[in-house]
Amino acid sequence: METEKDTEKETEKESEIWYAMRATYRREPDAMRLLEKENLGCFVPMQYKISLKKGRKVRALVPVVHNLLFVHARPSDVKRVKSRVSYLQYITDTRSGQKIIIPDSEMQRFIAVAGTYNDHLLYFQPDELNLSKGTKVRVIGGDFAGQEGVFLKVKGARDRRVVVEIQGVIAVAMATIHPDLIEVIK
Repeated sequence: METEKDTEKETEKESEIWYAMRATYRREPDAMRLLEKENLGCFVPMQYKISLKKGRKVRALVPVVHNLLFVHARPSDVKRVKSRVSYLQYITDTRSGQKIIIPDSEMQRFIAVAGTYNDHLLYFQPDELNLSKGTKVRVIGGDFAGQEGVFLKVKGARDRRVVVEIQGVIAVAMATIHPDLIEVIK
């Protein structure tokens, strides 16, 4: 029979990983509060939108994609929180049926770009872009210095943009970056 100490030892061996998750019925703010209360990491891609409230224009920070959030925690902690709230669900890969887990480096790149809440960022569903047509690049100056992505033409932009993708979940195209600030990765 497993004791509480055995469970604690197992938990200590686990490392924190990034999960792509869904908070159904637009409850990502509730999920964020819950995860923060449990001291679990989480990121929701947000952007400013102008909306009309009582005839006045109001600029508010809203989720880019409703119901989407990324959770950074040990598998056992996610399981524990998930068992208490029905609206928190894993996003799974449609082909394999496996939970989508994002490598730390990929997630850090995505947060570095999406976390700026820049008005000029464009977001895409993974099937909207063909990243194989682009060139792998690194940004060497400006706000996004050090970030890597794929340089290609995207819908809704006049010029080519650097795109950072979370495989199978979401992609973000950076604001226009001068070609002098981009180097090709061989």
